[in-house]
Amino acid sequence: MAKLWEGRTAAATDKIADDFNSSIAVDCRMYKEDITGSMAHAAMLAKQGIIGQDEADQLIDGLSGILADLNEGRLEIDPTAEDIHMFVESVLTARLGDVGKKLHTARSRNDQVALDFRMYLRNETEVVVEKIRAMASTLADKAEEYATAIMPGYTHLQRAQPISFGHHLLAYAMMLLRDIERFEDTLKRIDICPIGSCALAGTTYDTDRYFEAEKLGFGKIALNSIDGVSDRDFALEFLANCSILMTHLSRYAEEVILWSSWEFGFVELSDAYTTGSSIMPQKKNPDMAELIRGKTGRVNGDLISLLTVMKGLPLAYNKDMQEDKETVFDALDTVKICLDVAIPMTATMTARTQKMRKAAEGGFINATDLADYLVGKGMPFRAAYKISGQVVAECIKTDRVLENLPIEVYKSYSDIIDEGVYDAVNLDNCLCRRTSAGGPAIESVKKQIEFVREKVASY
Repeated sequence: MAKLWEGRTAAATDKIADDFNSSIAVDCRMYKEDITGSMAHAAMLAKQGIIGQDEADQLIDGLSGILADLNEGRLEIDPTAEDIHMFVESVLTARLGDVGKKLHTARSRNDQVALDFRMYLRNETEVVVEKIRAMASTLADKAEEYATAIMPGYTHLQRAQPISFGHHLLAYAMMLLRDIERFEDTLKRIDICPIGSCALAGTTYDTDRYFEAEKLGFGKIALNSIDGVSDRDFALEFLANCSILMTHLSRYAEEVILWSSWEFGFVELSDAYTTGSSIMPQKKNPDMAELIRGKTGRVNGDLISLLTVMKGLPLAYNKDMQEDKETVFDALDTVKICLDVAIPMTATMTARTQKMRKAAEGGFINATDLADYLVGKGMPFRAAYKISGQVVAECIKTDRVLENLPIEVYKSYSDIIDEGVYDAVNLDNCLCRRTSAGGPAIESVKKQIEFVREKVASY
């Protein structure tokens, strides 16, 4: 394919250099945005009298035909083209002749690619948000199913205090709500139209950047033409959002892996989201959760890669910035497939509630409740804390739990203890009494579920 930039040089680059320079394999996915942007540009050129209306109509009709042919498979993208912009313009010129050559008036590939990239991310951000909403909703549904399923809450991976499985899952739903807010907020920075910035210094033509931006659905234009072509903050922000989201999914996946192990046995994953072993027939491996955990490093790497590309670039556009799309597209694809797997994996996950409760009973996670009971009897907290610890040590030594320790043993540590101690250390009561806002009591969990569902519906 002929080089559209031929003139200053003979454009006779080496084959290896051509391949190295080419971005068509990556940016071809933006063909819809590129063509749509070009239609708006042609309309603006005609509105301003820079080209004739009949010429603009020919350009728009020609671009519409290219778009239809690509969508329906009648036209294939030429892998030898340097980029998607040059491919579209070359096909347009081949079909329309000299009229096609007028399309690039008053713009550069520098502002054209920035426009395509922003339009593409604007659309894809909404796709990602929709998937996060589905994941948060799935967690809320599962939390409702297990709102009363008592399990140990952990600190330092040591059994700490009683919670419900539903309460635990809602913590991840809250993380996802913040992820949605981050992506939605980033749309404000994506929603800035760079077209008309041209190479870096605008143009001498009497263009109407506001008209073109409005036709493409943008709320603002880039107010500095240098910044218009050199800004990739929106891409970095999108990648940072992806990294935080993947960190949340990774933490969740790690717990699913732990919960599904024989050592915990808290959940059973559907066979559809596990694999077996080629040599050990008893195995049921949580490979999908492990891959989500593993792919987090990949997305974090994408963020670091683009940060490193951008950190030393002088203004304005530099070819280094061609690396922006590959990192963003990789992170985008990874995030989407991880959510697509996590949603049904969670929906089909079954909790082993008896195993959870047994772990809660054996972990002395009601020891704080014993101390609170003693405080309610008038004992200072530090004294109550010490006695509770001594009682736990006694239980461990005699292979008992707080719920079935004989009353005479309790009384040997303090004569203010009475039969009411059993009500105090009952796990169901321990859970129900944790009524502070955001806590694991059933009513509190119901409020959290309602909050998640309302927020998801509001985005």
